[in-house]
Amino acid sequence: MNTVEAIALITAAQHPDELFGHHDPSGSYRRLARLTHPDAAGPGAGTAFAKLSTLWRAREKITVRGYELRQPKYKGDLATLYEVHSGLLKLVREPACNDLMVREARALKAIEERGDPRYLPYVPRLVESFRYRADKDVRRANVIAAAPNLYSIEELAQRHPDGLEARDAAWMWRRLLVALGLAHRAGVVHGAVLAEHVLIQPEEHGLVLVDWCYAASAPGERIAALVPKHRGRYPTEVLDAAEPGPGTDIFMAGRLMADLMGPKAPRALKAFAEGCQMRELRQRPDDAWRLLAELDQVLRRLYGPPTFRPFHLP
Repeated sequence: MNTVEAIALITAAQHPDELFGHHDPSGSYRRLARLTHPDAAGPGAGTAFAKLSTLWRAREKITVRGYELRQPKYKGDLATLYEVHSGLLKLVREPACNDLMVREARALKAIEERGDPRYLPYVPRLVESFRYRADKDVRRANVIAAAPNLYSIEELAQRHPDGLEARDAAWMWRRLLVALGLAHRAGVVHGAVLAEHVLIQPEEHGLVLVDWCYAASAPGERIAALVPKHRGRYPTEVLDAAEPGPGTDIFMAGRLMADLMGPKAPRALKAFAEGCQMRELRQRPDDAWRLLAELDQVLRRLYGPPTFRPFHLP
């Protein structure tokens, strides 16, 4: 095919499938784009190139298992998330990561089946999990029910570069321990308690621990992978591909909250966080519920009886 033929083909097309409706849509798009790009084919090809781009974008508004996908809502470490009527559809970008999506589905099912119903809002609810064929590849998708008005601890830390007031961090820490206690009682270790995976509802004081793709939910299972940019935030058992435990998540939660509060945190809370980050897994606390009770004692000594403290993002 030459440029003249490509322009004629695009000009005549009325639907994306006329250009991309065969075994290699991405390859067809690249070939047509190369032949009609104005930088290579000259300004006369501009109209055809613009139409090609429009039809390709239209094709991207695809329907997957009855869900219409439009512009991505988020792009995570492994998957792209699309807003759908029942929440978020999480579609893995590389088929090589399909097993991680299976892990997430298995972990969330285990928590829902075995966890205390009172605390299930602290983790995402799995609507369904399925395989999807795209081009020549089969990719996994998980549909997750989504709560409104969520912000990550990562966003929060960026807005408070000098550290968050410890009394505000306290309710987040408490709720994170509830999420971990819920999971651990169900036999699940999250394995990636990182700032972008902890979401809060500021005014409601809600929290959701997301991205369970790395989780270990079977006896002897290891944490599936690391988020490369956060390698330095993992405990030794994850780095050494050894068996994790509840203390794995507690280590990462303690480090996360210590960093969120920053250097101005009260000494008692700094010491509490340090106690969660002992080098050896066997040296760390392994019961998030008991740790929550201990944290409450520290907070009561520092601030008196618990009271609701309104929190608004700046």
